[in-house]
Amino acid sequence: MSETTPRSAALTADKLLEMYRHMVEQRRFEEEAGRAYGMGRIFGFCHLYIGQEAISTGCAHAMRKGDIMVSAYRIHAQALALGIPPQEVMDELHGRATGNVHGVGGSMHMYDIERGFWGGWGLVGQQVPMATGIAFAQKYRKTDAVTLAFFGDGAVNQGAIHESFNMASIWNLPIVFVVENNGFGMGTAVNRVCSVEPMHGLADAYGIRNWAFDGMDVLESLDAFDRAMEIARSTHRPVFIEARCSRFRGHSMSDPGKYRTKEQLEEEKGRDPIPRLGSVIVEKAFATDAALEEIDRQVREQMKQVAKRSQDAPWPDPELLHKYVYVDPILTER
Repeated sequence: MSETTPRSAALTADKLLEMYRHMVEQRRFEEEAGRAYGMGRIFGFCHLYIGQEAISTGCAHAMRKGDIMVSAYRIHAQALALGIPPQEVMDELHGRATGNVHGVGGSMHMYDIERGFWGGWGLVGQQVPMATGIAFAQKYRKTDAVTLAFFGDGAVNQGAIHESFNMASIWNLPIVFVVENNGFGMGTAVNRVCSVEPMHGLADAYGIRNWAFDGMDVLESLDAFDRAMEIARSTHRPVFIEARCSRFRGHSMSDPGKYRTKEQLEEEKGRDPIPRLGSVIVEKAFATDAALEEIDRQVREQMKQVAKRSQDAPWPDPELLHKYVYVDPILTER
């Protein structure tokens, strides 16, 4: 792809409608997950991705087979974007045996090697050195693949991230570091804890190419990921991109989000990525408003049924509790 010819410029009507549906699926899934959590059907932590769907969708559509995504704990929508079935994700949230990792991982720990999703990680920033190691393996094995390491703005000051930047640079690794900068690390504004502005400028010290993009625009997100991954793939050099975005809910389900005024939140919702893409589709005469409303109606009903089926899904066998805790001992003759 040429840097002067963005990939989004050549998208067909079918592809735009596919991306629109994917974002709607993620939004309605998260809304159902939020309702289930509020009713006590989902336990533990639950971090919703509502508002950030353009990033996950743009990334998924830029990835090739063999590319790998490693992420943090706000991962339901990313899992869906990479093709993990909604029922499998919802069952995992409910802790059921039919879930993505058989009910033992919950909200923060989805995993699907075949689809290129190498895990959501609960410890802040610690997925980044993991991803750096995966990128090293890709280079060592002489693959044509790229690793994507996602983390939030609240993690940028973790030492492990800076160590990973340094190693990726000196070892020339095919990795794209992605910070989803939604303005708040939990409830603390970014400008109170990060001394570097713009945030992506943190990579300058390591000789890593970097830039920011509008993470509320799925077409700009697609182009940013496409460009970053092409650079990493062709040069075996790391890239750091900053997705500037907004989450429309609190940090987690236990966060009322009172650090934002109602006016601030409404202003952020005015940049909602779903109607923004919908407007493009209608303007191009690829679909009518009524057709987009029908997509939303279908997806709402689908996700309601997904959530309903999770309530009746089987619980894991109690024997599973210790299965992945200890390795089976290797007995040798003496």
